[in-house]
Amino acid sequence: MPSGSRAPAVLVSVAILVGNAILSGIGCRHGAPANDALTDDALAAADTRPAATAGKATYYAADGSGNCSFNPSPADLMVVALSTPDYRGSLVCGACVEVKGPDATIVVRVVDRCPGCDAGHIDLSEQAFAKIAEPVRGVVPVEWRHVACDVTGPIVYRFKEGSSQWWTAVQVRNTRYAVEKLEAKVDGVYRSIERLSYNYFVAADGLGPGPYDLRVTDVLGHVLEDRGIALEVGAEVSGGAQFPR
Repeated sequence: MPSGSRAPAVLVSVAILVGNAILSGIGCRHGAPANDALTDDALAAADTRPAATAGKATYYAADGSGNCSFNPSPADLMVVALSTPDYRGSLVCGACVEVKGPDATIVVRVVDRCPGCDAGHIDLSEQAFAKIAEPVRGVVPVEWRHVACDVTGPIVYRFKEGSSQWWTAVQVRNTRYAVEKLEAKVDGVYRSIERLSYNYFVAADGLGPGPYDLRVTDVLGHVLEDRGIALEVGAEVSGGAQFPR
């Protein structure tokens, strides 16, 4: 469990998006075709996973850190770097990806960007690649898709070193799905915070001394609202809840 303070209050709401998904391949849900004859069991059995991307996989000496600005995770090296197009300017950082390879299907977490990869090309850790194919092969065909992360506990906010009331950088960690948006309440109104390519939401003019009321929206439209988040520089502060499945 991350260290730091737990938010004193949380409001959870769900806003499932209708129509086009926010991000192709993430949050795209394929339901069964409209048919009055379909039973509840048939609807429950319909494939609700996002469409798979056909691509290829290579591997690199990953340590869990990278462009997403996460800490090294020597105890969890089931990680992946995505191409610049698939990285989406850090939107997918922390998201989980199911990879179907020649020998097995695994789930890995996005921690980095692969500048030399084309769209669809994923760069796995050495440990993850070894689970789907013999490493001697070097490059193998795969199919991959975004899936829910098997996380426990609430979401976590991390305030970057150097943050203050005049320049505030916040990262959202331990999320079930990729985070689409972070907002902070300023003068009684929620305002979006710009997300930079290294996976921090940065308020260039600061958010004041805190504590903060923050609202987080994932790519499926689920919303979490945390009140009273303290500014703890270089530390993690637990939110009050997790995104629903």
